Amino acid sequence: MRRILALLVAAWLAGPAAAQPPKAPPPASWSTVAKPSAGLPRVIGKTAQGCIAGAVALPLSGPGYQVLRPQNRRYFGHPDTVRLVETMGRWAVLGGHGLLLVGDMAQPRGGPMPSSHASHQSGLDVDVWFRRTAAPLGAAELAQPIALDMLRPDGRAADPARFGAVEVDLLKLVATRPEVERILVNPALKRAACAMATGDRSWLRRLRPWWGHNMHFHVRLACPAGQTECEPGPAIPPGDGCGPDLDWWLSDEAVEALQRRLEAARQPAPPKTLPPACQEILRGR
Repeated sequence: MRRILALLVAAWLAGPAAAQPPKAPPPASWSTVAKPSAGLPRVIGKTAQGCIAGAVALPLSGPGYQVLRPQNRRYFGHPDTVRLVETMGRWAVLGGHGLLLVGDMAQPRGGPMPSSHASHQSGLDVDVWFRRTAAPLGAAELAQPIALDMLRPDGRAADPARFGAVEVDLLKLVATRPEVERILVNPALKRAACAMATGDRSWLRRLRPWWGHNMHFHVRLACPAGQTECEPGPAIPPGDGCGPDLDWWLSDEAVEALQRRLEAARQPAPPKTLPPACQEILRGR
């Protein structure tokens, strides 16, 4: 059963480069638009049904980080998202942890992507790989990078040779930032973080278990102050999330739930309707 769970997780979302089950294609215009719209940052809708005006670009490289797959032009977001990545980069430099590898943020105006993600639409999401590098990657590897799995082969536990104190320290750094709403991580990695955390454990509640996410973690920011058109995610339950609820994610029942989700995702579905303001942002200058 453990091997089945690992295979299903791999089929769903083994890492940042994995393809998800086929869905109705989103409007191509969102993925082909070349630049952000003018004006101040404005977050519209939800992370999986929204867009952003006035997005800013994360520089493709900076102190402590590099952006992966720059050809996809998914390195845009709200200024808070860019600042968070730069904060993580400084952590890497000061700690001598090598370079962080930054995956998808959002497209220039957000909106649905043609593949890989249902979310990342409002400029408040960023994927950060657990793999770090001692030296900058060349153009060829940046275009087609290789991720590093943090789990043991059975998919039920973290690999202690790869996931340890440094990785937990990075997750804690991000989870304690006031602008962060939640961090999606593999359930087995959340369990490992629960076991290694010392002192104040309140930050652990922001680590939310989700299938996949064994090669990267997904940071989602809260709606910025004053952004009334931004819709927050669901409320996070109280507590550190390290108890029975976490155990369920690694149970046989979770395998069955994942199977049902995969089957439902294979059925064609109409694209979600974006907020009316997003069409104005898409057509704007």
